[in-house]
Amino acid sequence: MPDRIATTVDGRRLALGNLEKVLWPATGFTKGEALHYYALVAPALLPQVCRRPASFVRFPDGVEGELFHIKHPPPGLPEWAPTAEIHGKEGTRRQVLVDDMATLMALANLAALEVHVPQWTVDGGRNAHDRLVVDLDPGPGVGLPECCRVACLVRSALAEDGLECWVKTSGSKGLHLYAPIAPAPGRLVSDYARALAQRLEADRPDLVLHRMARQLRQGKVFVDWSQNASAKTTAAAYTLRAGRTPAVSAPVGWDEVAGCTRAEDLSFTPGQVLARIERDGDLFAALADPGRARPLPPAS
Repeated sequence: MPDRIATTVDGRRLALGNLEKVLWPATGFTKGEALHYYALVAPALLPQVCRRPASFVRFPDGVEGELFHIKHPPPGLPEWAPTAEIHGKEGTRRQVLVDDMATLMALANLAALEVHVPQWTVDGGRNAHDRLVVDLDPGPGVGLPECCRVACLVRSALAEDGLECWVKTSGSKGLHLYAPIAPAPGRLVSDYARALAQRLEADRPDLVLHRMARQLRQGKVFVDWSQNASAKTTAAAYTLRAGRTPAVSAPVGWDEVAGCTRAEDLSFTPGQVLARIERDGDLFAALADPGRARPLPPAS
């Protein structure tokens, strides 16, 4: 592979460089391979991030170099990349909207390879969250299999409340569950998520924790309801993660969750994720369908 190529993506000219640069030394995974992955996974990834103000982890010197957590457009982003002014407690800032493949590839070319988005779009705004997210984070002494057990409990509890959910790996230690909802203020979504976590802890105090205190997490799975705050973001489906190896935040099936007995069962490389999409289709496609949204139940 040449180390620099000029190409056209969706009618936009891009000069892709440093393609042979190794970004994940543990496996030799290069920037060119990361760009190739994003080019192929874009049809599945873009519906999950479209119109959502994105933030990124940049690692131009690889995962063993300095990591830059950024919310603003990275230096060198083409002027044609869509952005929006986002108003929050920290003031107003401009953020990138990863709405098309050209923008995704331009960002990847700038080593902004880990993509995070909130549970609302710029069209609806912070008072119109269209997704509920439940972040399952294992404490010391437990791992992904225990997260899977809790995920099944969350799924059943949401179903009792009339909500359907989809699940993906975080690309690290835990799981993320998403339920499409009719637009609702972030405060109400957080209230419902906290009440849900409290309910689950009351039923399974041996396994589930809703409180954030780290000293309480030994042997428990923390149900992080706070990710529904309007200022919070979650790793996007299909994004690469800046870990030791090039892992992906990958959608998985509920049969896989139910059958998980070790972390390796639900750990996927970029190549494996692409093969899964070819074999099984996009397991998160239905999440982006507005017809799936259901009213948020009141917190109880």
